[in-house]
Amino acid sequence: MKKLVIFDLDGTLLNTYEDIAAATNHALAMYGYPTHPTHVIKSFVGNGINKLLERSLPEEERTEANVMRMREHFIPYYNEHNADLSCPYPGVLDLLRWLQESGVMIAVASNKYQAATERLVAHYFPEIRFV
Repeated sequence: MKKLVIFDLDGTLLNTYEDIAAATNHALAMYGYPTHPTHVIKSFVGNGINKLLERSLPEEERTEANVMRMREHFIPYYNEHNADLSCPYPGVLDLLRWLQESGVMIAVASNKYQAATERLVAHYFPEIRFV
């Protein structure tokens, strides 16, 4: 039997794409950049916030300075709204409970920043003891 199972958070345990899209569009709108539908932003996800924000910018605006300016709006907004529309995928909570009851250690690995990861895990899985 396995002793430890490590899960990714976004797109594995939780569907977080709508909240990520809302935070991205908020940051874009703060600077007058065009916003994107969720399915387009979903294609930008991967490799962290900076890469997400870079990919969301118009090509000619993809500078480190613009990414950092947008990040200043993305993070506070996402901290406030990261559980507005996110939800666990069907069956995830049952699986985590079963693993925990079976004595398997459970962990989460995410490239999301630590504070947001901890908040989402605590919000959606309060009875699961992640290691």
